[in-house]
Amino acid sequence: MARINDHFLKLQAGYLFPEIGRRVAAYASEHPDQAGDIIRCGIGDVTEPLPQVAIEAMHKAVDDQAARETFHGYGPEQGYDWLREQIAKVSYAERGVQVEADEIYVSDGAKCDTGNILDIFGHDNVVAVPDPVYPVYVDTNVMNGNTGEARADGSYEGLLYLACTPENGFVPEPPGQHADLVYLCFPNNPTGAVASREQLERWVAYAKENEAILLYDGAYEAFITEPGIPSSIFAIPGARECAIEFRSFSKQGGFTGTRCGYIVIPKELHAKDAKGNDIPVSRLWSRRHTTKFNGASYIVQRGAAALFSPEGQAQTRALIEHYLGNAAILSEACRKAGLKVWGGKNAPYVWVQTPGGMGSWEFFDKMLHEAHVVITPGAGFGAHGEGFFRISAFNSRENALEVAHRIEKLLS
Repeated sequence: MARINDHFLKLQAGYLFPEIGRRVAAYASEHPDQAGDIIRCGIGDVTEPLPQVAIEAMHKAVDDQAARETFHGYGPEQGYDWLREQIAKVSYAERGVQVEADEIYVSDGAKCDTGNILDIFGHDNVVAVPDPVYPVYVDTNVMNGNTGEARADGSYEGLLYLACTPENGFVPEPPGQHADLVYLCFPNNPTGAVASREQLERWVAYAKENEAILLYDGAYEAFITEPGIPSSIFAIPGARECAIEFRSFSKQGGFTGTRCGYIVIPKELHAKDAKGNDIPVSRLWSRRHTTKFNGASYIVQRGAAALFSPEGQAQTRALIEHYLGNAAILSEACRKAGLKVWGGKNAPYVWVQTPGGMGSWEFFDKMLHEAHVVITPGAGFGAHGEGFFRISAFNSRENALEVAHRIEKLLS
């Protein structure tokens, strides 16, 4: 009989967001008269239409597929040069950051890349993850056999957890012990925290001292509005020798349903094989990428490339400003209700302490049942997320204002 991967059995009952969906569906089924009143501020999914330049570019790309002369079949797995060159120029060079086009690998999203990157690393690495943090980092390490069993608080044996608390501004300091792979996410999901240049410099210094690799998730970098906050780990000297960066068009350009992202692996980045030899990480990723992935679609890549035009940049900024406006409204409503609030300034997420010491899932149920608003319980992001909840600003302005009203009414 075929054997399964037993590591999957160590996973918690369900991935966070499907579990939220299950609870919401159950409530809506039991209260059909209230189902239409539910406003979802849980999952970080965008709501506004794609930028017009992307729509026009993809329409043209569809037309290209209608004629033999302009038809595109399999493209380069790493992404078309015209997209990679635009990324290198606009996202990096124009911000004073060195990234070459051939160090960029286009994919169908950063979520996939942050999980798939584990394919090229061994099982004997010490892996460090912030807590709370995006659940994919932890769950994919469990699936890959890099952890022990789950503990009672939902954490896993074998992982090095980096506590993110109000005391450290939800930005962990490098640990006093060795790690080989370190996940960092700024602007942070779920807390909305950003790391200063000095804080990132300490992480780069730690990585170089420990010969570690920083797995830097910059999916929300477009939301940074505060001057002086680095938008890329590669803005820090030395990071090209110790970091990989993940980025996405999902939140920057509203591509959650269109699917496009990319990963940056500098040529200077090396890791050790079993014999102690230095191996270029990019070589391994390129081999993995070309073996297991046939490339993002030509049509989608044309849409992504259009976002780097002057018109595309203006339209994506308008999208970002819309969601940050929602975040400001939601943050203010929580403060008026007497709650402690973080985030919402450089990120589309508002991180809030639950009132009266309520548990995260307990407050989730209260918001759903009494205010008909879906939030995300902080406990779903890690043990240190207990006692907090996340509100997503990805919504219409009308819904954001209504949620703000319901929060104030519920807690007044």
